[in-house]
Amino acid sequence: MENIELRQQLKSQIIKFLNLTDLKPEDIKDNEPLFGDGLGLDSIDSLELIVLLKKEYGIDIRDPREGRKVLIDVATMADYIEAHKK
Repeated sequence: MENIELRQQLKSQIIKFLNLTDLKPEDIKDNEPLFGDGLGLDSIDSLELIVLLKKEYGIDIRDPREGRKVLIDVATMADYIEAHKK
């Protein structure tokens, strides 16, 4: 899968997994921060994103420091998935 397609898929999955019904995939920019001033996600959402990575891509993130490096934005998540997908 191309990185662009993966990013689009991730945006749809984030909306679905986090029940962000007021958003469409095109509303989320690839480099928009997922937390804080960006998309505005919180720590509970980060746990849901880690579950998403495990369930959909077989990626198991156990170290919180690694999670903080991966869950920056959609582009970072897509790059990590491509590098670690099982």
